[in-house]
Amino acid sequence: MSVGELGRVAMDPFSQLILLIALVSFFTFQWLFHSVSPWVSSRISPGFLRLSHKQKIEWNSRTVSTFHALLVGLFCLYILFFDDAVNQDPVWGDPTLVKINVGITTGYLISDLLLIFYYWRAIGDKFFVVHHVAALYAYYYVLGQGMLPYFANFRLLAEFSTPCVNQRWFFEVLGYPKSSKPNIANGVLMALVFFMVRIAVMPVYYCRMYSVYGTEAFYRVAFGGRCAWICSSICLDIMNVMWMHKIARGCYKVLRSGQHRKTDVQENGKTD
Repeated sequence: MSVGELGRVAMDPFSQLILLIALVSFFTFQWLFHSVSPWVSSRISPGFLRLSHKQKIEWNSRTVSTFHALLVGLFCLYILFFDDAVNQDPVWGDPTLVKINVGITTGYLISDLLLIFYYWRAIGDKFFVVHHVAALYAYYYVLGQGMLPYFANFRLLAEFSTPCVNQRWFFEVLGYPKSSKPNIANGVLMALVFFMVRIAVMPVYYCRMYSVYGTEAFYRVAFGGRCAWICSSICLDIMNVMWMHKIARGCYKVLRSGQHRKTDVQENGKTD
């Protein structure tokens, strides 16, 4: 295919629509961060107004990430259950719906990267930068060449763990004791959901990857696309295992503190 033909393919109406979706997504998430989250948070949670400037920045960032996670996560489930073309041909199946979902996520990731760099002292995190860049590198091939829609969509399942992770931070910054019932319930739910959507699904993901390895469809994927697919998957899963380890330790500590508190109350009840 010539350069001219590549240019025409890149500028087809659907590609322009995906570009528009990514741009709208970027500006929407910027608007949610700068305007919507502060306005809504100050009315829903009085504790928001007592936060420091850095805490408010992180609060708004996490609010936006929760909204994004629920939006693309639900879209992801719909594709996983009802998009037969993608499920039957995981490498080259019709990527229309996946491209729309990935376009939304691309806009969010670029928006979040911009905020991370601009507010580095408040929300800067090198692991999140690596995570976002690795994801964007892989999504470039999905959006640009329509390859690997099943695997791109499957990766977005991980977003379902985000709301609980953010809620833990909200409880902490609002002063909820780690041994409080809301904190314990959220901690247990966070560990379970994180394990289910990021760790337990690994065998399914890599078995499906192995099933297409060496096939004609696999070799039709450009070398750069294969590197983006395999290397990004391994990189993201290494970080997922690291995060799972931290979450499991935190959940264990919260459960232990809750058990100690319950024991103390029982002992005090006996002595009174």
